[in-house]
Amino acid sequence: MIRAAVLGAPISHSLSPILHRCAYKYLGISGEYTAIEVRAEVLADFVKGLDESWTGFSLTMPLKEEILKIADEVDTLAFRINSANTLLRSEIGWQATTTDVAGFTAALASRSVVDFSSVLIIGSGATARAAAAACDSINREIFVLHRSSHREAAMKLAAPSTRIYFIPWDGALPPTDLVINTTPAYVADQFADRLHVRPQSVFFESLYNPWPTKVLANWQAEGGLGIDGLDLLIYQGMEQVSLMTHSTFDRTLLAPILRSACLAALKD
Repeated sequence: MIRAAVLGAPISHSLSPILHRCAYKYLGISGEYTAIEVRAEVLADFVKGLDESWTGFSLTMPLKEEILKIADEVDTLAFRINSANTLLRSEIGWQATTTDVAGFTAALASRSVVDFSSVLIIGSGATARAAAAACDSINREIFVLHRSSHREAAMKLAAPSTRIYFIPWDGALPPTDLVINTTPAYVADQFADRLHVRPQSVFFESLYNPWPTKVLANWQAEGGLGIDGLDLLIYQGMEQVSLMTHSTFDRTLLAPILRSACLAALKD
């Protein structure tokens, strides 16, 4: 039987248990999936105390960087973006990996957003690095709006093929084909009226709490195409389900089922 959970702090808002349980039911898999509040400073002790019954874990903030110091092995992509959102039992212990990059890529592809040349990423943390890796291409350029200059080197490592330009928090915002917000709740609200909304441009909100975010609501009100945080949750979550259950399935069929279940929970 699958035994898994999502770890983070705070964690009560997470829809991951709903998503994974719904996927198990759809796939006919016996399993349990819970939410456990774990702070960064106690993560090492938590992992050390795990018994053989555990299959794997989803990781949310603030654990995506901390787990890299604790895992017995870190896969290449997680190492490159210095972030892991998934912990899996392996032959030598616990392996840290990421499904965030695949989640961004699949969510964009599901909305046919594949032909873009310029990206504005708001933020430069773990989620921002995953977004940058998903957009990495010699034919693109990425603008990063942030307040943490010490993270610039890590952003460049995450997208080594792309020209990256850094913009101070109070700097002018360039018009781009795609805008991705990766900051915590309410942080990007100040940019809601400053972003360049064009008929062909797309805004990707990585959050689903609050629902909807002010920036996403404003973007859509101006006529722009918006991708919400549920899409990211669902597509990275399906990757986790596949890894934890060793199952193959049609994601185009499962995605709308998971979205309906998550939307119902948001509206409760």
